[in-house]
Amino acid sequence: MEDLVRQFLLEIGEDPEREGLKKTPGRVERCWKFLTRGYTQDLDTVVNGALFEAESDDMVIVRDIEFFSMCEHHLLPFFGRCHVGYIPNGRIIGVSKVARIVDMFARRLQVQERLTREISSALSDILDARGVGVVMEARHLCMQMRGVEKQNSVMTTSSMLGSFRRELATRNEFTRLIR
Repeated sequence: MEDLVRQFLLEIGEDPEREGLKKTPGRVERCWKFLTRGYTQDLDTVVNGALFEAESDDMVIVRDIEFFSMCEHHLLPFFGRCHVGYIPNGRIIGVSKVARIVDMFARRLQVQERLTREISSALSDILDARGVGVVMEARHLCMQMRGVEKQNSVMTTSSMLGSFRRELATRNEFTRLIR
């Protein structure tokens, strides 16, 4: 990757040998490995057994999970907040694991629509939940820094599974509580 970064610097008209750029190829390589570490993670390892039996069948919500991802179309960041809710079906998950699942999928080249669905599907699968809802709100630098240059635009996506899709009251409760 360092050779590719050096070539990139040359292509944009920079000198990769000047003082401020000499170590940039190595820094960029380390940075991209961090930003895309989700490719080296899997759901079972991230959850690490933090599933617990519970009698509860009331909605569980984790709001305002910060996330950062990279747009697969322009390789520019998008970032924002993720709100996750589920209705247990005999099992709950450690609260920090919800945030770790969001990070695992966000730390890949993404589009927000797929990211939202991957999070909801993963939680639904591992919990066998009665329902799962995920809402993501993000600012996309590909919209702000280039192209249309709309500084205050926010994209919102949702994925509703199970009772969150079938039952209007469940969906409404979730959306009311995350606001």
